[in-house]
Amino acid sequence: MQQWTVTYVDDHGETVEEIFECEDCPDNEQAAALLKERLFPVAAKLDLNDLEGRTDDASVKSLKTQNSIQILGITPVPLV
Repeated sequence: MQQWTVTYVDDHGETVEEIFECEDCPDNEQAAALLKERLFPVAAKLDLNDLEGRTDDASVKSLKTQNSIQILGITPVPLV
């Protein structure tokens, strides 16, 4: 399975990279869901209430508004 590096700005304004395994390159919404599961496992299990199903990229928006996390990019990890 391919590994992908998700680069994001955390709530302290620092750039952080996390590596995830996915078959295909995750889009921002999938990457936000993966980040949420890793960084906030309890919150990841909660419904997004008024956002989910009513707005595009609900996970991306909730990470930004509730946790001050913004995804900067998604790149493949080079195979060694």
